[in-house]
This record gives sequence, C-alpha cells and structure tokens, in this order.
Amino acid sequence: MWMIKSRAAAIFQAMRTRRRGILHGLLAISILAIGVTDVWLATCGFDGCPTPREIQQFKPDEGGKIMDRTGRIMMGRLETVRRQNVPLESVPVFVRQAFIATEDRRFYKHNGLDWRAFFRAVAANVRAGETRQGFSTITMQVARNTFAVRKYRSRSMRQKLMELRLSRLLERSLTKNEILELYFNVIYMGNGVYGIEAASRDLFGRSANKLTLTQGAMLAALPKGPSAYTPRRHPQRALARRNLVLGLMVDEGYVSKDRLAALKAERLRIARDEWRPPNENDSYALDAVRALVDSVIKGGASDIVDLTVYTTLDHRAQLAADRALKRRAAAIQSETGRRTLVQGAMVAVDPRDGDIRALSGGRNFERGTFNRALAAHRQPGSAFKPFVYAAAMAAGYSPASEVDDDPVDVIQGRQVWSPANYNDEYSGRITFRRALIRSANAATVRVSQAVGLPRIADQAHRNGIVSEIPNVPAMALGAGDVTPLELVNAYSPFANGGYRVRPRLVKRIETADGTVLWTREIEPKVQVMDPRDAYQLTSMLQSVVNHGTGRALRDYGVKGLVAGKTGTTNSGTDVWFVGYTPTVVAGFWFGFDTPAQISGDASGGRLAAPAWAEFYLQGWRETADASAWAAPPGMVAHVIDPQTGYLAGDWCPIRQREYFKPGTSEPHVECPEHGPDMWEEQQAEWPDQRDWGNDFGKKIGKAIGKIFKF
Repeated sequence: MWMIKSRAAAIFQAMRTRRRGILHGLLAISILAIGVTDVWLATCGFDGCPTPREIQQFKPDEGGKIMDRTGRIMMGRLETVRRQNVPLESVPVFVRQAFIATEDRRFYKHNGLDWRAFFRAVAANVRAGETRQGFSTITMQVARNTFAVRKYRSRSMRQKLMELRLSRLLERSLTKNEILELYFNVIYMGNGVYGIEAASRDLFGRSANKLTLTQGAMLAALPKGPSAYTPRRHPQRALARRNLVLGLMVDEGYVSKDRLAALKAERLRIARDEWRPPNENDSYALDAVRALVDSVIKGGASDIVDLTVYTTLDHRAQLAADRALKRRAAAIQSETGRRTLVQGAMVAVDPRDGDIRALSGGRNFERGTFNRALAAHRQPGSAFKPFVYAAAMAAGYSPASEVDDDPVDVIQGRQVWSPANYNDEYSGRITFRRALIRSANAATVRVSQAVGLPRIADQAHRNGIVSEIPNVPAMALGAGDVTPLELVNAYSPFANGGYRVRPRLVKRIETADGTVLWTREIEPKVQVMDPRDAYQLTSMLQSVVNHGTGRALRDYGVKGLVAGKTGTTNSGTDVWFVGYTPTVVAGFWFGFDTPAQISGDASGGRLAAPAWAEFYLQGWRETADASAWAAPPGMVAHVIDPQTGYLAGDWCPIRQREYFKPGTSEPHVECPEHGPDMWEEQQAEWPDQRDWGNDFGKKIGKAIGKIFKF
C-alpha cells in the first residue's frame, strides 16, 4: 500500500511539474509574441517607420515628373495619375465640413483613433455576427493611402494595426489641418480619380474652390463606396447618399435645418466629359523615357514613389521637332495621292557628348506605340554615302581626288548591277567633292570599289552603325537597313572631330526626397576617325548644303556652319536628311510603314530637308563660332580649281582653298584646262573674277551653280 501511495504521489508531482512547464512555455511564447508584435509595430512591419521629416515632406504622387535638360522645365509625367494636389485653403469650409460630418465627426477631438467609434463599431459587429461597421478615422485613412498603401491585405488585422501605428506618427508630426490637406489629396474618389480637386473637375467640370454646397456633399458621399455611389453609373443611389450627407451636416450644426429640404431638391448635374490631366505635349520622346525608367526601376517600392526623371531633352527643340515632323508629313501626304498615312521619324543628338536633344517616333503619338526613331529599320539611301567618302579619306584620298561619273556596271556573280544617277545625268570626270555635292551614284560606286566594301562597312560600324551592313556593291548607296537613331549618331564623329559618342536620354532618376535611384554619366568619347579626315568630310558636306542637294536649308534661311546629306531610296520609298552643326546632329526620315513610293519625284532634298530647316530655325539656339570647324593641325592648304581638283592657275575662273593631309593626293600640277586662249569665253561665263581665292564662299554664288548644275 505504501508503495502504491508513493508511486501515485510521484506521478502527481510529475504531472504538476509538467503542467507548470507547459504554462511557463506558453507564458514565454506569449511574452515573445507580444515582444515581436511590439517590435513589429514599433518598426512599422520591420520596414522602418517614416521619420517626422519624411511625413512632413510627403507629397501625394501626381505621376512623377520628366524634366528637360536644364532640370527646370517639366516636359510631362511618367504616369497618368488623375490627381491634382491643392492646398487646404482651396477647399471651401463647407466642403471640409461635409467630409468631417460623414467620415470622422470627432476629427479635431481625437489623436488618430476615435475610441468611441471603435467601441461602437465593435458592439455593432458583435450584434450582427459579422463586420458591418468600421471605425477608420480621417487620420487612419491618410495612413492607409500614404505610407501603408498596398502593404497588407485590405481590412486585415495587420493592415489595421499598421494604420493605427502610422496614425499616431502622423498626429505627432502634423497639425490637424495638415492631415486634412493630405486627406483631400490622397483619398480615392472613384473612376480612377484621386483627391478632391481631380474629383471636382471630373464630376462637375470645375475646380474645388468653386463647388456648391450640394456638390461638396456629393463628393463627401464617395469615399465610403466610390464605385457604388458614382453618379455617372448609379445616379439615384448617388443622390440618396448625397442627401444623407446633407442630413449629417444638419445634425452636426453645419447647415441650418430650414435649408435641408431645398438642398435635397437640387438636381444632380454631372459634367459630360471626364477629366484627365492635361498633357498636350506628350510625345514619343517621353514614352522612350518611360520605357527606360520601367527597365531601371523594375517594380518594387520605388514604383509608387513620385519620381523625378532628369533627361537630356531640350524642351524647345522637342516641341519644334514634333511640330516640324507633323507639318512636313502632312505636306508630303498631300502629294502622294494615297490614303495610307505618311509617317516620319526624327532624332537630334549633341555630337559633343551624345545627349539626345529631341526625338520623334511618328506623326501621331499614342502611348506604347511603335517608335520609329528607335526601332524602324529603313534603307538610308544616299545618306549613307558620307561613310563611303570617310573611308576614302582614311585611305589617302582627298576631296580634290577625281573619279569618273559615267554609267557603271558592276558584276555580281552572273548578275550585272548598273546603278544610275538621278534623272540619268552624269558629269564625266569630277572631284570627290563634286560627286558628293551632286550625290552622284555612279561616281560613288566607283569610289566604293576603289576603297573596298569591308573598309566602308568597318568605318560605318566604328562611327556608330550597329545594324548589319550587307557586303554587296549596293551597300555604297545605302542598301542596308538602319534606324534613325543609329544613323544620326554615326554622323557625330563628322561633327566633333572624329569621336564616337554614346547616346544618352536620361541623366538620373530621383525620389521625391532627392535620393538618387539611378544615374548615368557621359561616357568617354572614342576616337574612330582621324580629325583631319573628319574635317575633310565635313567640308565636303558643307558644300552639299551650300551648293548641292541640301541647298534647301539655305533657301529656307538657315545660316552659319551647317553640313549634311540627303537620302532617297529606290523608287522614292524613303526620304532622309541628316544635317549637323558643331552643336547638334539631327536627322529626319519620311515614308510609309509598309515601303511604297511616296511620289514620282520624291527626294530627300525636296521633302525631308525643309523639316530639318524648320526644326533648326524654330527649335535650336546653340550656335557655334566660325572657327569651330577650323582645319586641325597637320594639314596643308592649296588653292585649287574646284572643277578639276588641280592647282589653280592664273586663268582659272574660280579658286578654292582646299586642305590636304601631307602626302595624300596633294595636287602638284597646275590646272591644264584653263588658259589665255579661253579667256574671253571664261570672262563671259565668269564676270568679275577678282580675288576669288580670298573670298570663295561669298563671290562665286551664282557662278558655282552654273558649273555644278543644281
């Protein structure tokens, strides 16, 4: 018996010890859970709570800002957010009262949590056996729509606890009126609209400061159920809810009871058109910025921050580019006789650093549509010829070198390719400069055969062409497809003395508080051409503008240092003009998305060059000193006859100073084609020939035109 009692006592003691251990364990777990919860709340979900400074500086997102190159002009928004922030002073007092009476009548009396409303909601929900009533205050709604937005599932316990914690922080960091101002700017009002100002414009077509009492009551009716009470879809339900708000305003003493019947009788008049933030200057350029930002941010916390993007775009140049492209495309459309829309693309790059100053990807902009400036691959036609002559300069030729401009046949296996000049006009023996001025196909093909196609392709790639260049003779005339951006950028070494630059569209991305999320510095330039070759090529392309196929620029009033080249593809399906100064390289393309003839006499000089002139005259203000394109060191000058490329003699009708690299195609023979026996004929054709060599550009005007026939 004694042994049985002893065993029972031992078992009982063990059970007591075990129960005590379980209780201690549960107590420890409870303490730990309380501690973790406390830490979770104290750190706002372990993410860190906003500081008082962050709370005070918070501004509701209006879609981010896209700034121009100066950082002072906002060109557009990253996203279309239907919100417009306003100060509390812009909200009439009776509108504030309508919201307070409806959403939080003790707003000015509690410290973020209204305990009366809390216990009232608990009692109502217990009686109903389900959640029927909430207790969110205005401060809690601000917390939900600012720092706690999208953190946890709506109406979950974690969301409510987070709102309570943030509400306390808001109440400590802001005044009641500052909280109310935030509320009026962050609250969701339905139909994709945020804030009272946007809702007022959307529903009533007027600013919040011009609302009537009944209109204010209608807006105050929306936060409870923006979709359920929207007057556009549910007018009767919305009217009943508005009248309920008016009754609450009477209960709170904001409106006289005598006025209630008349106010309820007022009709609900809603604006016909929905409101959207004005963005009339939205463009393909801004769409390209958005795409870049999306690729950089890649979602996460930063996607809900009001970002500021600092771009390289020039505001004035961008407006001028879009305008010039639309106007010129419309003008071309009028002569096509086709219903298919003529499209266009334009890019402008600073050759000094690669910064993109303007970009237009089409005639009519819609977000997310095909950006031709970046992605359209089209044949450049004669706009590719500068790379042929650049390779020739690198191979030891000069602008004064001569080539036959006569019909040419090129054997390709069993095929014979016979490229023809425009209008089948040929000039016989001409200099490289004249060949480029006239955009002579036959002469250029002969130059390409002499230089070698691989060397030309290599030169184009080193300059910046990234697309594949076909190794066929027609490559010399622009048979390979390129995008407008790469073609324009590949002209930069011509303008800057031989350096390839990398295009840059965005400089940096910042959050609302100035934190830099991403930045891209200007990359070092890479030398891809001898500066002397770049100078000679630019000199030749200046002649194209002054006396050749690009003469339209001068006719439209473009002055100063300008060089460029036209481009026209077979059958006139694509027309180009790429022109540049020491401060900008810009190119325009026009054509149909599905290649087709524009017109029987389509040419880059007639159709595309005028767009370049309009852009430059209306949108570009950075001029360069006349010495910007001075001959670089290591060159020698000779006065030549530009007709023949020989040293100018006493009897040559025109004289031109030409620069050469020492030992490469320098002329050593005096011009044999002009002498005293031709004097009378020359005098008749070239009156007043005094001092041509000293002032070539100004004195040969009309005479040079007769020689080159343009």
